[in-house]
Amino acid sequence: MGLGGISIWQLLIVLLIVVMLFGTKRLRNIGGDLGSAVKGFKKALSSDEAESTADKSSDDKRHLEQDATFAAQDDKSGEKKSREKQS
Repeated sequence: MGLGGISIWQLLIVLLIVVMLFGTKRLRNIGGDLGSAVKGFKKALSSDEAESTADKSSDDKRHLEQDATFAAQDDKSGEKKSREKQS
């Protein structure tokens, strides 16, 4: 028994029929097109991952800058309050 109840002989017969219907040239073209599609899909996935990583790092950087700005503003307002209390 082969794959899922299909024997190797049955697979070979199906392959022979497909080759007779489409021809080797057309099957080569289909294989090349399929390979290009898979390559394009992998490239799109890797570029999306790179963009999401870059977006995440830029968001983190922006949040850190905002936190630093707020901390600096708090320090300045704290200094003003302490000066007002001293006066």
